[in-house]
Amino acid sequence: MIGVIDYGVGNLGSILNMYRKLGVPAATVGDPQALLAADRLVLPGIGAFDACVTRLRDSGLEAPLREAVTARDVPLLGICVGMQMLTAGSEEGTLPGLGFFPARTVRFQPASADLKVPHMGWNEVRWQAADPLVAGLEDQARFYFVHSFYVVCDQPADQLGTATYGNDFAAAIRRGRLYGVQFHPEKSHRFGLRLLDNFARS
Repeated sequence: MIGVIDYGVGNLGSILNMYRKLGVPAATVGDPQALLAADRLVLPGIGAFDACVTRLRDSGLEAPLREAVTARDVPLLGICVGMQMLTAGSEEGTLPGLGFFPARTVRFQPASADLKVPHMGWNEVRWQAADPLVAGLEDQARFYFVHSFYVVCDQPADQLGTATYGNDFAAAIRRGRLYGVQFHPEKSHRFGLRLLDNFARS
């Protein structure tokens, strides 16, 4: 079963609807026992970095999430701010992230006045490597983004997908069975549906 972590943040219903279309068992998990029982986990995130980190810690789900990932090797997919939370921290706030990736989250500083922040809308993603998460997704598949900050990986090999908005940035990251996507697969129609299906089967 796919467990969508319910800590009061994110498009949980939209993610569950996508999995319902796929016929993949999925449910929200809002307590430690349910989280630890899931075969795979999705960490959504919308809004400010510190607010999301605080909600996750206040929910009592941070410790079981760490246990699932580090002790049980449960696959995890972070979405949008959920991806940013996998890093050491963000320029948006002062709280530390989960630190699963040696990476940091920084703000867009576009050189052109034509490029507004937040970066919002459809953008192409170029894959840096073959991976089960992106199987069957043609190069430069289009996904829906809404964000003002992006992840910078310390290790280039952790960057799975790249998009461009003024400068190139990490649209997807991967380390072992841990994944993060800056875009919203639940809003990305057939491309997002394929990616979520791949995650369920990887």
